Amino acid sequence: MAVTKDHWENVYETKDTTKVGWFQEKPIVSLDLIEEFRINKNSAILDVGGGDSLLVDHLLALGYKDISVLDISSTSLKKAKIRLGENADKIEWIHSDIIDFNPDRKYNVWHDRAVFHFLMDKEKIDIYLKISSLHIKPGGWLFIGVFSETGPETCSGLPVQRYSTVALAETFSMSFDCVKSFNTDHITPSGVTQNYSFCCLKRK
Repeated sequence: MAVTKDHWENVYETKDTTKVGWFQEKPIVSLDLIEEFRINKNSAILDVGGGDSLLVDHLLALGYKDISVLDISSTSLKKAKIRLGENADKIEWIHSDIIDFNPDRKYNVWHDRAVFHFLMDKEKIDIYLKISSLHIKPGGWLFIGVFSETGPETCSGLPVQRYSTVALAETFSMSFDCVKSFNTDHITPSGVTQNYSFCCLKRK
């Protein structure tokens, strides 16, 4: 675990994160899902692996009031706070590895773009499944995106587990119903195309 944490601290300390592969000036897919499923402005939203992603900026601009951002890297959260300025006080910042996460609340929306696919062994996957099922309210949403089976085999120098939309939905099927799934291309800042599998999962 320390190795992974150190890896991400190093990434955020040494790289311009507007040029890393996962960067999005506007996270259109995620924002479109929040609009499509008519997520209430008072909903409790958790962005897993949000780091210094710009999703939180857009959610604030849209009027969302209960946003939490979790990341394994404290440096990424510090960068996000600096960027947001006074608006940073409107966010709950959570410094944690997702598999160590033990909140005292439940969420209406759990958003994860490109964290889950870093979990490579069954034990960690099972922990993630348990944590997400415990801390998403019944009827709440899990919007999750991972590299598809035609996507990259690594990200930021780490191996990833690739999923088809069918396999991703099946992985969560014990506690979630898949309402929508699709594949989408992300174009990195350097112009590389990465294919993602997304699932919109509703907590049973």
